[in-house]
Amino acid sequence: MDSMTIIAVASIVIAGLTTGFGCMGPAFAEGRAVATALTALAQQPDASATITRTLFVGLAMIESTAIYCFVVSMILIFANPFWNHAAAAVAAVAAK
Repeated sequence: MDSMTIIAVASIVIAGLTTGFGCMGPAFAEGRAVATALTALAQQPDASATITRTLFVGLAMIESTAIYCFVVSMILIFANPFWNHAAAAVAAVAAK
């Protein structure tokens, strides 16, 4: 395999792993946060405004982790910085 193929395969595999693991963690964390918030709401209905506001801020912070993983995956697939190095290496080999 040439360097372009190796970079393509590695980019796709790493992008898949990044998306897979990077979305599983936040999904479990969001589930636990919602379950805990519902328990807190059941125990203290008077504090519902504070609990829901804190819940939504926490969910946004948790979800940002999944979004960052998705962005890294898209960069690896569509704007991989290693393509330039691989293309230069292939051009150097072809010029010889």
